[in-house]
Amino acid sequence: MTASLNAPYTMYGIPASLYTAKVRCYMRKQGIGFTECGVNHPQYQQAIVPQLGRIIMPVVESAAGEVIQDGTDIIDYFEQQGLYRQSAYPDTPLQQTLAHLFELFGGEGMLRPAMHYRWHFDEENLAFLKNEFCAGLVPPGTDEKGRTQLFDWASGRMRKAAVGFGAPVEARALIEQSYAEFLALFSEHLSTVPYLLGGRPTLGDYGLTGPLYGHMARDPKPAALMRETAPQVARWVERMHAPEQVAVEYAEEYVGENAQLFADDAIPETLKALMRFVAEEYLPELAAHVAFANQWLRERPDLEDGTNGFEDPAERIIGKAEFQWRGISLSTWVMPYRFYLLQRIQDSYDAAAPSEQEKIAALFAETGLEAMLTLRTDRRVERKGHLEVWGPLR
Repeated sequence: MTASLNAPYTMYGIPASLYTAKVRCYMRKQGIGFTECGVNHPQYQQAIVPQLGRIIMPVVESAAGEVIQDGTDIIDYFEQQGLYRQSAYPDTPLQQTLAHLFELFGGEGMLRPAMHYRWHFDEENLAFLKNEFCAGLVPPGTDEKGRTQLFDWASGRMRKAAVGFGAPVEARALIEQSYAEFLALFSEHLSTVPYLLGGRPTLGDYGLTGPLYGHMARDPKPAALMRETAPQVARWVERMHAPEQVAVEYAEEYVGENAQLFADDAIPETLKALMRFVAEEYLPELAAHVAFANQWLRERPDLEDGTNGFEDPAERIIGKAEFQWRGISLSTWVMPYRFYLLQRIQDSYDAAAPSEQEKIAALFAETGLEAMLTLRTDRRVERKGHLEVWGPLR
């Protein structure tokens, strides 16, 4: 039996989860009825985890007991069934490729500021975070000692993860500089349009919602920073969580429910500036990860298709890769899931007609992102049984 009999779907996550935020936002925006439960719910612990093979969020369960895990897969599940008001997928190949680009950058490329602003400002954040984590992790009725023990365990793991995602002590000032640049660029873009690609949210917006809502607009320290220095971004976060179109400050073509994306693939300079930021901020890390993964794969010529190469099929990290970022050396976890999202950019490009490929390649070259279209691991990453696995050699 599923956790709720009063809504078509149940979503499992916790309030503070970055990746849960992406799915929650999409389901609200599309008017998909759901009940939200924590991962402390008995149904999740007893029935969902055995199916997943690991504790991970978000998870959506249908009233019929169908289980879908991973934010990208969940959105695709609803899109393929036509259960949306406004598709997250743009109509043109160029804009679809851009949507995949910002989905990758939002979920993976913004982990440095998301983890830094959450775990390195205890005076401002800690009481809030304890409440938010315990809300979805701790069984109801747990006493304060038990709540504290569980939060200390969870926060200890996340503080280690912050370093693994590229937020060591020596990088903190640069992370804050980088995030300030992003807020300024995104604010400039939002000064004329309500969403990344015009009049409605796409995969790119949902990808960015993860860090910008899940961490930056809710945790006290970065929330104050956003409201004070980037009120247009704070407004976008609110807009992304409203089921109706909230765009009163924009031109008439962006106000109604039928608001359109950029006509004729006319990409504004403000979006190109954001693309250049992605190239400078994230491409060196991604290139280092692909190079590491390819060497890792070459050292394992007998790696069986459909496996992750480890005894534990739930293992997500294959090692650490070093790269130069803003004048310093960083070392971050290499996770095949990132290649799964990278492939979606490339698949969108590969599926386009030659004339559309020319447009995409030209825009990516203009903004320093041409490598995004060619940077590939020797094996594809596939999702099999809710886990990331390696496919056959390309």
